[in-house]
Amino acid sequence: MVRWSKPSTHDLKQIYEFIAKDSTYYAQRVVATIVDKSDKLDIFPYMGRIVPERNEDRIRELLIYSYRIIYQINLDNIEILALIHSKKDFSATGFNES
Repeated sequence: MVRWSKPSTHDLKQIYEFIAKDSTYYAQRVVATIVDKSDKLDIFPYMGRIVPERNEDRIRELLIYSYRIIYQINLDNIEILALIHSKKDFSATGFNES
């Protein structure tokens, strides 16, 4: 099962709101594509690459558009931790701490 953390849900809403300023149509498409791709993690949890800044096998990311979907593989689920714009400084996210 793929679960979205509260911060990642907030990130997704912010992405929608930012894109919707110009086009609600494209905002809906981008969000739907992100959710669709993340749903595939339930079947293929290792399809994303290891997050280079963390170098941990269970912390991975999918790249879509200009966003990084950061997720964690747990025993009973996949948890989406955050959606980060690829130009954002990873150290500002709080995920680089051990």
